[in-house]
Amino acid sequence: MRVLVVEDERLLADLIARWLRGEAHAVDVAYDGDAALERLGVNDYDVVVLDRDLPVVHGDDVCRALVDSGAETRVLMLTAAAEIGDRVAGLSLGADDYLPKPFAFAELAARVLALGRRARPAAPPVLARAGITLDLPRREVYRNGRYVALSRKEFATLAELMRADGAVVSAEHLLEKVWDEHADPFTAAVRVTILKLRRKLGDPPVVETVPGDGYVIR
Repeated sequence: MRVLVVEDERLLADLIARWLRGEAHAVDVAYDGDAALERLGVNDYDVVVLDRDLPVVHGDDVCRALVDSGAETRVLMLTAAAEIGDRVAGLSLGADDYLPKPFAFAELAARVLALGRRARPAAPPVLARAGITLDLPRREVYRNGRYVALSRKEFATLAELMRADGAVVSAEHLLEKVWDEHADPFTAAVRVTILKLRRKLGDPPVVETVPGDGYVIR
């Protein structure tokens, strides 16, 4: 998934981003509300982890703007305030979930994953196609019963191809969902990752290239 972390405490923001990248998500970071709005206007995110008390533009205003835009992006709001009234206020702005500080990174990651499922058409936690079984929660892949060890980018790329359910997935879509905003749109990263996937998944090859369109698992 593509996730935006918006948190003005830079150390915390970077720790959240590092944890989520470890869960095979593509993560961008903004340290104030204005930067968050700029990124939301350019990129298509599945989930935004949004601190409520932000400088420049308040987190409440970022949430309102996102909801008013009609985007399907889900919002996990963070705040140091733990009172029920504060939680209700945050949810009334349009946030989908609310997590008070301090929190466990594992719980935050689980909530992000749950929200990400709601941001897209429903998909089962275990995907199966062409002899491949991909377990999203456990981040495990098997081909014909054989365990396949994949890097985070390889796993996320395969997940996007499996989610497509036989439809062609463009390189642009993979770059948008698997890599972050620092990825060069002209990079060979997608092609190289597909080549590594093919090698690790073994024969017969299952990831096909559709010239001019992208990649598909039939």
